[in-house]
Amino acid sequence: MFDVQHWLVSLPPIAVYLLVAGVIGVESMGVPLPGEIVLVSSALLAATGVVEPEWVATAAATGAIVGDSIGYAVGRRGGRPLLARLGRRFPRHLGPAQIARAEQSFAKHGVWAVFFGRFVALLRILAGPLAGALHVPYRRFLVANAAGGLVWAFGTTYLLFSVGRAAEHWLKDISWAGLVLAILAGLVSTWWLRRRAHRIEAAEPTPDAEPVRAGSEH
Repeated sequence: MFDVQHWLVSLPPIAVYLLVAGVIGVESMGVPLPGEIVLVSSALLAATGVVEPEWVATAAATGAIVGDSIGYAVGRRGGRPLLARLGRRFPRHLGPAQIARAEQSFAKHGVWAVFFGRFVALLRILAGPLAGALHVPYRRFLVANAAGGLVWAFGTTYLLFSVGRAAEHWLKDISWAGLVLAILAGLVSTWWLRRRAHRIEAAEPTPDAEPVRAGSEH
């Protein structure tokens, strides 16, 4: 992510906004791309004053809504054969198991899967094509898609923008020695907690298998 952020610094602001909209838009069509990484990097970049947070959020929301709508149209036209082709091309992200989980989410939550899917990596990619392939009414899809895209884009951008500004202000008020000590303390405490968790796990007795009773059902 830091490599992406350093690369974004070299671009003019308008190029950053177009890149955010483009990457998130293509990802929302059903192509696995690092849309969230680009958004996070751009939001943190906004905290330094290189780009404006409102335009980063607007670009992200536009890409999400338009990309999902295009993905919906493609999925409605291509149907399940399209999902099968995508699965063969991207087996790690869009394989049969991933498609099945996404379908279960749609079956359980209906159009809300589109809204909340914007916050889940798998559904963020599949929501549009899958909703189209399953013939979800477009008007309901569009409402959930627009709401999810706006909340995700503006919420993520301004949350990270605020965190970045606070961190920048905090770092200016402490010495480098204090920062190094804080990092070392964090690493040591993390190591100690992991070691203790492994010890507790190793100390737990393994439960014996219960005998199978006659006539019991499994």
